[in-house]
Amino acid sequence: IELEMPTVNLDGEVPALASDPSVLQSLESCAMTWQKLISSVLKEQLKKVPQGDGALAEIDLWREKYATLSDLAEQIKVPEVQKVLEILQKADSECVEDLQIVLSDLRKYHLEALDNVKFLSALERHLKNLACGPGADVVLATIPSLLNALRMVWVMSRHYNKDERMVPLLERIAWEISTTVCKFLDLHTLFEEDKAAAKKKITEGKRILEQWKKCYFTTCAQVEESGSERFWKFDVKRFFEKTDYMAAVCQDLYSIFQVVTEELYNIFIPELTTVTENPKGIEALLKGVNALTSPMKELKFDPLSIRNARNWKSVMREFREEVSVENVKQIFVRNLKDPPLYKNHPPVAGAIFWSRSLFYRIKHTIIRFQEVEELLASEHGQRVKQIYLQVAKKMKKYEDQKYKEWRERTEHIVPQLLKDNLLTVITSSVAEESITTKKSLCFRVNFSPILQEIIIETKYMEQLGLPVPEIARYVALQEDKYLKYTSRLKNMLGCYHKLMETLNEAETKLLDDYIQELWRILKPGHKRLTWNSLGIGEFIFQCTQAIVKLESLVQQIHNISEDISSKLLFIESANLFKLPLSKNGDELPEAKEFFDYIKCERAKDVAHIVRTYSAIPPLLIEVEGQVANTNTGKSPKLTSYYAYWENRIYQVLTQLIVKNLQAFNAAILANVPLLQIKAVFSVPEITFQPSASEIDKMTAQSIQSCVEVTKHFVRWMHGTCIECPPQHVGKDEVVTFSFYSDVSQSPLMIEQAVLITQNVHKVLASLSKYLNQWNRYEPLWKSDQGTVLERLAAEKPACVTFDEQLQFYMKVAQEVTQQPLIKDEQFIRLQLSSLAFTVQENAKGWMISLGKLLNESAREKLVRLRDEIQVSVFSL
Repeated sequence: IELEMPTVNLDGEVPALASDPSVLQSLESCAMTWQKLISSVLKEQLKKVPQGDGALAEIDLWREKYATLSDLAEQIKVPEVQKVLEILQKADSECVEDLQIVLSDLRKYHLEALDNVKFLSALERHLKNLACGPGADVVLATIPSLLNALRMVWVMSRHYNKDERMVPLLERIAWEISTTVCKFLDLHTLFEEDKAAAKKKITEGKRILEQWKKCYFTTCAQVEESGSERFWKFDVKRFFEKTDYMAAVCQDLYSIFQVVTEELYNIFIPELTTVTENPKGIEALLKGVNALTSPMKELKFDPLSIRNARNWKSVMREFREEVSVENVKQIFVRNLKDPPLYKNHPPVAGAIFWSRSLFYRIKHTIIRFQEVEELLASEHGQRVKQIYLQVAKKMKKYEDQKYKEWRERTEHIVPQLLKDNLLTVITSSVAEESITTKKSLCFRVNFSPILQEIIIETKYMEQLGLPVPEIARYVALQEDKYLKYTSRLKNMLGCYHKLMETLNEAETKLLDDYIQELWRILKPGHKRLTWNSLGIGEFIFQCTQAIVKLESLVQQIHNISEDISSKLLFIESANLFKLPLSKNGDELPEAKEFFDYIKCERAKDVAHIVRTYSAIPPLLIEVEGQVANTNTGKSPKLTSYYAYWENRIYQVLTQLIVKNLQAFNAAILANVPLLQIKAVFSVPEITFQPSASEIDKMTAQSIQSCVEVTKHFVRWMHGTCIECPPQHVGKDEVVTFSFYSDVSQSPLMIEQAVLITQNVHKVLASLSKYLNQWNRYEPLWKSDQGTVLERLAAEKPACVTFDEQLQFYMKVAQEVTQQPLIKDEQFIRLQLSSLAFTVQENAKGWMISLGKLLNESAREKLVRLRDEIQVSVFSL
């Protein structure tokens, strides 16, 4: 489009040209031509609409408008046009005002086109991805970015911030998205593809449609949160009516593939076809499954178009009806050998109930077809009817076969089961005499689970309206009686087994006569009585009475056993090494005092535990009274029981000695001083008081005294709980049989005794090593003081020599005072004060002797000096 330029010469000045009528006339004519042309172009551009349904067509429209209007705008800017406008304004021409109005409109629409092209160009990349994206992933990733870009356009643009502009654009985007999904889901090829690939395509298409709606409402919320005065309050039906419908169709398509591939087709895997007895039948079923999707392949309309919603709804209804029947058929075939049962349903009646429930599921479909003749007469109706009839026949045959087998089996097996004994032994025979067998002999109620199952089957068979055998009905009517008997028998046996589990080997031997009597009473239950017998209730009563009687006796014996055990525990927990407490804070007992204290306290405790030991035989005599009705303490029936408790006493005494020796050894090894000894000077050496050998001896005596505690526990005579009287051996020797001879040979006891001796020896050796450092002061007492001083006097030393000697011994005396006066080594504290005092006194003795010698030497020298002075005076 080009503006026609004036033919007159415009080289002169503007005022001169504006005053020239001929020039003015020519320019006004030209201006009117321009006005008409520009008005015509603007009207034409305003009428233009996008050429296409997509959003890209809108961008192309604005680019075309911008190009056209830009061309005109550029021509208006040329100098010649500007001079014409200037001349007309100078001449106050009437046509210039109309031209200015048109030019103002041109500038306004040109700026609008420029602004729209700039903002819409920001959407172009996203819109191209929607229209031509290589895959669903690209489209899914594009939608959020596109909506975000649209939000920015809404906020920043001067023209696309109004409903009349944004709503059509969003409609075009919705059209673009729906078109893209339609390309993905071509129903003419979709049902020919691999099932998994088809399901993936459907899922992706549905996700795209849902993503569009989700991102739109997210963007609406963001626009409101941004503080903008203009919200997105659009009519969303214009954007989502079609896409929501398409999403629903996608869900229908997915359901079709789900039913066909997973709920029906997967039933007939290749492995099933190879192992089944009727592979051809399986193949026929597979064809039936594949036929379900045939109507989808032959559709004459596009189901994704909302205009065809009614037709698609009809197709899906037919599919669901056919699938319902087909699905039941496949479920029935798949679960024939192992049908799923309702809770508490028995196997056979439950299988029949399952078969009938499947039949009722498809029956309502056929009833609906019968109510509407047109449906039943249709090809689809006839196909559904044929499937229904096939399934119904198979179900009836299945039910009849199951019932027949159950009836025959029931009539055969019930009489045999009623002849079973009430109880069955689940270990070796009662005749076995070993203690292990006696204790582990168990019984079980012998009411067959098969019989219980037949009772339940009978009830359900009658509920299903099926006739049951008379023997089965009789058993079912007796159910309460059988349940009562089995419950009482289980309770009785539970008490029996619980009672037998409480008995140890000694108690089992003790009560052998009572247990044999109980087994005699239980014997009819596993030898004679059956479920047809009349004396079952009386048998249970007698057994229960016998168990209660034995249980009472066992309880009395256990009470006495617990009393004896508590006494043995008291004996075992006795402390045979009670340690003395320090007298005055830090002052510890001497070694002899320490061991004497332990010995004294031990004697008191031993007297107490011996009295406790003496109280045990009367308790055993009490057991004898309960079991044998005698009180002699030597009943043959209790021989093994006496031996059991005597062995327990031996174990307790062994533990008593071993635990006390372990505790004493731990006290020795702990870094807590318990007694004190002294380091003393005993010419010619430094030693302990008492000596190491004496301490070792006291320790050994204390250990031996601990072990000899067991001498106070007198053994019982064989087969009794009566203490052995002292035995005279020779003339004056008396021997008392005690546990000492056995306990003293215990390896554990010997090991602990040796360990204590070794540890005490190590402590004393360590203290001796520490004491050796005092040997550096040996010259104080090993040197002969008189000889040393005579030799020193003969040498007539200078005063300096005396000073050195005095300083040495003074240093020794001071050094000793700075030495620690105690040394703790594990359980022994070594007192060094006496030794330090002795060393200090020896050092002071040397100092006094040296002082006397120095005094005498100085006196002699003074006398000689005086005599020399007197001689010198007289000579003068």
